[in-house]
Amino acid sequence: MTIPTADRKFRRSPKAPLLPQKRDDNERVEAGFDGASFSGAVFNLSTTIVGAGIMALPAAVKQLGLIPGLIMIVLGAVLTESSIDMILRFTRASKTSSYSGLVGDSFGGPGRNLLQVCVVVNNLGMLVVYMIIIGDVLSGTWSGGVHHSGVMEEWFGQRWWTARFSLLLFTTLSVLAPLISFKRVDSLRYTSALSVGLAVVFVAIIAGVAIVKLIEGGVGFPRLMPKLEDQASFWKLFTTIPILVTAYICHHNIHPIENELVDPNHMKSIVRTSLTFCSSVYIATSFFGVLLFGDQTLDDVLANFDGDLGIPYSSFLDDIVRVSYGLHLMLVFPIVFFSLRLNLDGLLFPYAIPIAFDNRRFYSVTAALMGFIFSGANFIPSIWDAFQFTGATAAISVGFIFPAAVALRDTHGIATKKDRLISWVMILLAVSSSTVAICSDIYSFFL
Repeated sequence: MTIPTADRKFRRSPKAPLLPQKRDDNERVEAGFDGASFSGAVFNLSTTIVGAGIMALPAAVKQLGLIPGLIMIVLGAVLTESSIDMILRFTRASKTSSYSGLVGDSFGGPGRNLLQVCVVVNNLGMLVVYMIIIGDVLSGTWSGGVHHSGVMEEWFGQRWWTARFSLLLFTTLSVLAPLISFKRVDSLRYTSALSVGLAVVFVAIIAGVAIVKLIEGGVGFPRLMPKLEDQASFWKLFTTIPILVTAYICHHNIHPIENELVDPNHMKSIVRTSLTFCSSVYIATSFFGVLLFGDQTLDDVLANFDGDLGIPYSSFLDDIVRVSYGLHLMLVFPIVFFSLRLNLDGLLFPYAIPIAFDNRRFYSVTAALMGFIFSGANFIPSIWDAFQFTGATAAISVGFIFPAAVALRDTHGIATKKDRLISWVMILLAVSSSTVAICSDIYSFFL
């Protein structure tokens, strides 16, 4: 049997074991490592999911209306679980240990490289947004011509060391740099647990404030359905879809987490547990955020927490919310960076030894990526624009198009009728929503 040229790169030749081979991106780094626990994996996966997306969700739900918005959040979780389940089953059938290896098994070298490019673009976009939000929390942001002060500006005034650039530089060197230096994803389990706890604190505070104001009659019930005034408002609804899709993207960390488990068979339960927790957090944040701020909900809801909430200790609660979520994002950053570095290295150095075993390459790639992210965070003005771009392109491909394409290609003959049906649904939803979102962005740009 003749093996296609594109596939030869991914198969070891028994007659020539010393020939350069494309490696799988995920390999055990420490021989004495006993494996990650169930709880550690849940924390790491949940932290991957609950990143900056939670801050843009209230604005998306406000745009869609409460009922359609919450339905879309649940639908996103269901489709994400289906896509990850297909990835896990087809990975085992292909006997690979990475997402790129799975796609390479189905589509050869070009498919593998295209996936890695999408992961790199998606993760770079997310990390730039994370750093933008950290800058917003610490230094402040502008929205609609109004300056929303950051906590450092409020506490110490406008000084050179409370400027966005200075604060982001300090955060990068003192917090992010040490965390992104770990070579095992399980090493981040404690910081991931802390980040999940901080996200829960944010949800608890926003829910508590909303309930108090509702009891006092200080807020009205949010709009249940979208408000359609003209053609532009109708098309604008579709720009929320990439935001909702991006909120659940965690596919790039599925294999790194699974490969370090004591029992990889637990991965399906870990995914379900994480998605259940994250969707609950998303629903609570979106509902109470829209209830609390109504039509005044900003694209980045954190910016709403810089004024009087209309309850006692408002300023104190504002600071707790913003600081806790800023710290949360600092702890999310390294786990998303982990798969970014892994995929970029696999793209640039496909035949080299794993990056974890090459310190020079490891720190060079790390420094280059951090420099790019730091620069991007100072030039992308709006979280909404950043999420529309990544959500409508790379994120949808990583989360839905590639898993569906692998299932439809079915090189190992294990796909069921349900797999094919779900795959076509995912592709149609992904392509149509991203197309409409991009067209809507272009339409809005020229208005």
